[in-house]
Amino acid sequence: MTQVFRNLLSASGIAIGLAGAAHAEDVTMRFLSTHGSIAAHELAQELGYFEGTGISVESIGYSGSGPESLFALASGNVDIGSAATPAFLNSVASGNDFVAAYPSNGINDDVQSIFYVLEDSPIRSIEDIAGKTIAVNTLGAHLDHTVREALRSVGLPQDSANLVVAPGPQLEQVLRSKQVDIAAFGYWQTTFEGVARAKGGLRAVFDDTDVLGDIAGGFIVLRRDWVDEHPEAARVFVEQSARALDYAREHPEETRQIMARQLEERGENPEVAQYFAGYGVREGGLPVEHDVQFWIDVLVREGVLADGQLSPSDILLVTGERKKTDEDSGA
Repeated sequence: MTQVFRNLLSASGIAIGLAGAAHAEDVTMRFLSTHGSIAAHELAQELGYFEGTGISVESIGYSGSGPESLFALASGNVDIGSAATPAFLNSVASGNDFVAAYPSNGINDDVQSIFYVLEDSPIRSIEDIAGKTIAVNTLGAHLDHTVREALRSVGLPQDSANLVVAPGPQLEQVLRSKQVDIAAFGYWQTTFEGVARAKGGLRAVFDDTDVLGDIAGGFIVLRRDWVDEHPEAARVFVEQSARALDYAREHPEETRQIMARQLEERGENPEVAQYFAGYGVREGGLPVEHDVQFWIDVLVREGVLADGQLSPSDILLVTGERKKTDEDSGA
């Protein structure tokens, strides 16, 4: 795990010894929760991984989307943000000095964003989504760009589908009531997707791994000035959060039980926790260069970024270990 912290701190321009006392300074890190889910740092706190470190994490409300979370981070209202990679890169390109702490989620054969239609819908392929209305949780983030890439992959204009915003808990409702043709359940919304699927009457058309392959879906994000001010706390935060990611992979049922308890304490429906499919990240929580470079290339192609404006090393230190991981992952 040491490499994660070296990457984080090097990306922030910080040189710090990785050995030393386990106790960081006393610091409370504020964040916005996501409906129907818990982040790895929430799981870490529940598991007691921050005990004795001086760190605690505290939810101060809910975020409806990654861009909303990043706005709160930039304004200083929270200390931890979370967003899909393209939304994160857009924010950095716009002038926000953020650091990618660890992948919040990934997409693979077990965890993915799925685009559903009603069972009797004539929509059966990506080609059929042109001219149709698709519900996503927000614009300008993962699902938005996945639709663009999907349309591009079949030679259609990237703006030939109509995207509308519906909060995660309402995706099933807007689809069943035929307000939209397609509902896109994000990789972070497997709980809502599981509930909708269990009721029947829906059919999957495609998922984001069909378009993007295995890749980190998004990142937990910190402000660079916060890391500069709290380097040891940042190190411990990433270390213990990554440890929780591994716990969730190795103990899925126990993780669902913890999630159910936390959702109930938040006044949400604990039953949805049974559909939690995991975080979908690689062992150890390590990102690889491809996780960032893929989206940089997309945003350059779309004219959002200038060629050479950003590179993975601006956000992640691409060391020999990461390059090896990149090669081993087939990215």
